[in-house]
Amino acid sequence: MNKQILAQKEADVNALIQQMKDAKSVVVVEYRGLTVGEVTELRRALREEGVSMKVYKNTYAQRAAKELGYDEIIDTLVGPNALTFGADQVAPARVLAKFAKTHDKLILKNGIVDGAVVDNATIQTLASLPNKEGMLAKFASCLNAPVIKFAMTVKALAEAKEGTNTEAAPAAE
Repeated sequence: MNKQILAQKEADVNALIQQMKDAKSVVVVEYRGLTVGEVTELRRALREEGVSMKVYKNTYAQRAAKELGYDEIIDTLVGPNALTFGADQVAPARVLAKFAKTHDKLILKNGIVDGAVVDNATIQTLASLPNKEGMLAKFASCLNAPVIKFAMTVKALAEAKEGTNTEAAPAAE
């Protein structure tokens, strides 16, 4: 084989390895049977969440997975697969699971989240979590709850104290 072709293939695998290292989560999906319009719709939904999707040759993906020590996903890299790469752990799973509910031809296989190989069940669990902003909002409300309760208690005590003083004042006159 031509040395230039081999060098290009090696560069492609190295680029995939780097992309897998940089992503917080990678989800492997099978898209067999989806129309071009459906794949375009899926890519648009993923892009809105900051997730990229790319189709690689299975041999490239297998070599990259082996190089990174993710041997558990090598067996699932058969057939028409796409890899999605997310900057956060939840976004790819959430968007893909939502899309798969209305398009049963999209099959979520497995993935890598924070350096650990996860199965389909874990991806479905991740999909049920809110996005980063939603999680931060829930966290902030948890932090605010005790402060709000304290403020309401102080206000109630102040009102109760004022109520006893105003009733007693007219009686003294």
